[in-house]
Formats: sequence, C-alpha cells, structure tokens
Amino acid sequence: MSKLVDFYKKYIAGLNKYWLVTVIFLVFTFLTGDSNIYNRYKYDEKIRSLENEIERYRKEIEQNQRKIEELQTDKTGLEQFAREEYLMKKPDEDLFIVDEE
Repeated sequence: MSKLVDFYKKYIAGLNKYWLVTVIFLVFTFLTGDSNIYNRYKYDEKIRSLENEIERYRKEIEQNQRKIEELQTDKTGLEQFAREEYLMKKPDEDLFIVDEE
C-alpha cells in the first residue's frame, strides 16, 4: 500500500484534478464505445476500398459503353464480336475450338 501512496504523492497529487478528469475522460472516450479510434480507422479503410471499387466499376461501365457504341455503328466489328464471343459462324465454314488450359 505504501507504493500506491508514494505513486499518488509523486505523480498524481501535483496534478490539477480537473485536468486529470478531462484527460481520463478523453482517453476513455477515444478508446471505448462504438466510434473509438480503431473502429474509425476500420470504417475509413472500408470507405476507401469502396471508393476504389466504385471507380473501377465506373471505368468498366465507360469501356462497356464505348464497346456497345462501337458494336452498334460498325457491322464488321459486330460480326467479329459475334464470332469470338458466341462462336457463331457462316453456313459454309468449319469452326475449331481450341481450349488453352
């Protein structure tokens, strides 16, 4: 018990009680509860990852819109797309599918 009294006299007795209560309150507030520092950091990380995902999808949408516009205006491009993606062929052609696994 003597060590506790010595610690109190040496470190805590000289502090202003209001400052001590304020500091303890701030530490308690920032380290506990639903919006503590760790949770805020975790939420910020999630927000950043979702924003990156949104940007990636926007770029993908833009590429797909350009591809759709190109397919609607270019007949040879549409024919090439149909041949590559849907394996369509002309009646007098033979089609060979090569599996690259």
